[in-house]
Amino acid sequence: STDISWKNKDSYGKSIPTRNRAQLYRLRKWQKRIKVSNAAERNLSQALQELERMASNLSIPNDVRESAAVIYRKAVKQNMIRGRSIEGVVAGSIYAACRLTNVPRTLDEIASVTRVKKKEIGRTYRIMSRYLKLNIIPSKPDDYVNRFCSKLKLSAEAKKRANDILKLARDNDLTSGKGPTGVAAAAIYIASL
Repeated sequence: STDISWKNKDSYGKSIPTRNRAQLYRLRKWQKRIKVSNAAERNLSQALQELERMASNLSIPNDVRESAAVIYRKAVKQNMIRGRSIEGVVAGSIYAACRLTNVPRTLDEIASVTRVKKKEIGRTYRIMSRYLKLNIIPSKPDDYVNRFCSKLKLSAEAKKRANDILKLARDNDLTSGKGPTGVAAAAIYIASL
């Protein structure tokens, strides 16, 4: 697109009459406003399309998608996007929304539908949760057992045994400091033997 020059000259190099300078000033001001809003709108549009694509691939419910979009918008308002890829911030927003709404998804799962590395998604997520003051409680192995059992097509009996094993492990303080997905996987493995 063509920019309106800040020189008070027309395309032939002649000075613009004083009576037309106010109009030219207003045109410059509006051009600058339009350029800025279009860039921000383009960014948001691209981010929401990316969010929709990732969420569809991960089978994430609509309420979680909306939460992720709200988190992304807040991140934009806080100027947290600068220097980061849109895809990385969207992935971090989805992970944060999943954690907030107790819809268990691992960083590996989110990284599998994006070109961003798991480490970068985790870093972006931590920064967002700190600066946006998201009250996210740590995920528990119980959150993953049902989903993992369903993916593995295990019986309801195996699922119940896995939950019982988790309860027993928790009562004996064997789960503290361990990753929730690993603990859930171990309980499912033992339950299916």
